[in-house]
Amino acid sequence: MDTLKVFRHLEYELHCGAKALDGGRFKPTLTLAKDRWPKRPREIEVPLGQYTSELEAIEAAHARGIEWIRDYGSLPTPGRQG
Repeated sequence: MDTLKVFRHLEYELHCGAKALDGGRFKPTLTLAKDRWPKRPREIEVPLGQYTSELEAIEAAHARGIEWIRDYGSLPTPGRQG
């Protein structure tokens, strides 16, 4: 069974999941969407690792989502240079 948790960060919803694989391992999944219109959901690749629990896979997806928002998705903050 797949597990999914939804988190919020800045103006985004992070849909972080864990898909069961053979051998008791899990694959993290990540879909990001803005929490307002237009949502434009986007699937983000999470590196496959040796995740032996759903929680580890979800934590990896969450960390990747925060990283993606920091690097690519965050709206400029007024007064912030960059």
